[in-house]
Amino acid sequence: MRIVSTRGRALTGFAALGIFWGVWGAALPEVQRRSHAGDADLGLALVVLALGALISMRATGVLLDRLGPRLTPLTIGVFGATGVLPALVGSPLELTAALFVLGAASGAMDVAINSDAVREEVASGRPLLNLAHAGFSAAVVLSSLGTGLLRWSGAEPIAIFAPAAVLVVAASVAARPGPEERWGPSAEGERPRLLQRVPGWLLLLGALGALAYWIENAWQSWGAVHLERTLDASPATSSLGPALFAAAMVVGRLSVHRLARPGGERTVLVTGAALAGAGSTVAAIAPSIAIALAGIVVAGAGCAVCAPTLVSIAGRAAASNQRATVVGSATTVMYVGFLVGPAAVGGLAEVTNLRLSLGTVAALGFLLSLLFAVVRLPGGRSG
Repeated sequence: MRIVSTRGRALTGFAALGIFWGVWGAALPEVQRRSHAGDADLGLALVVLALGALISMRATGVLLDRLGPRLTPLTIGVFGATGVLPALVGSPLELTAALFVLGAASGAMDVAINSDAVREEVASGRPLLNLAHAGFSAAVVLSSLGTGLLRWSGAEPIAIFAPAAVLVVAASVAARPGPEERWGPSAEGERPRLLQRVPGWLLLLGALGALAYWIENAWQSWGAVHLERTLDASPATSSLGPALFAAAMVVGRLSVHRLARPGGERTVLVTGAALAGAGSTVAAIAPSIAIALAGIVVAGAGCAVCAPTLVSIAGRAAASNQRATVVGSATTVMYVGFLVGPAAVGGLAEVTNLRLSLGTVAALGFLLSLLFAVVRLPGGRSG
């Protein structure tokens, strides 16, 4: 017998994923210290983490369409089991290997819970993706604050990561589907394959999502650095940058979930990207810390709604027997922007300055808003 509804299973999965990544972000300095990893070592390990996720995403989508919803709790449980690995590493090599495994497990879980959420949207006719992603962001904020308190109290890494891993594993138990939930091949066509052509409309949506993720991770990675380096903020003040950005993402996603109506996806995307561009502009050229923080908040609220809306559009446009494959393909392409964005900002800042580099992020937001206004968005399917 299932423990929670399909809708509750998706929300539980997103919250569990957010809990871990909030812990990870706040505990990363201690992980780096204990693994004796230099900045270059850590940078390489983070790239390997992202590569692990990229490798697993599309494959997970194909398996979901073949095996059905019973795969979702398995992906959550495997990710929970790998969640203690960062606390156990003692060298840069061990850190890199652990993060590859962690990234692959995270990518698989990410696709599974997004696919579940899309299927629930189609079945119920009610929006879910922005609410689910808001739950992820809220969990990141809360778990990062809790991790900060644990680190302040002197807790060892294993005492920080183990509870998070246990919560993720518990979520896998709560996410078990009921016996009435079955997926299988339909009359719409053959089962999806790992090596098959990705349709052009899906590549386009993925590319647009990559630009949105580019903006999002640029501010998450460089917001605090900008406040400290450009505006001479203290470390305590600069930490407000990523915290307020994440909180604004929660508000933006909840607002769209509550206020947006079916058929209004284009308006959501155009407005969200425009807000991301406007907020990024203010933050990049701000003469004071307070104004920069205000810009970061606006940018966070704007770009937050783009990725979940695009995943929803892509999943609803897919044939029912290929929905998870489409979600896995879209998130794979989108994740490239999440990986490349911060590196591009750093590279441009190296040859110019950080204000100008972040200004290009603002320009990207306005460009994305224009693209959302003119591209053809696919229609949804029922069933």
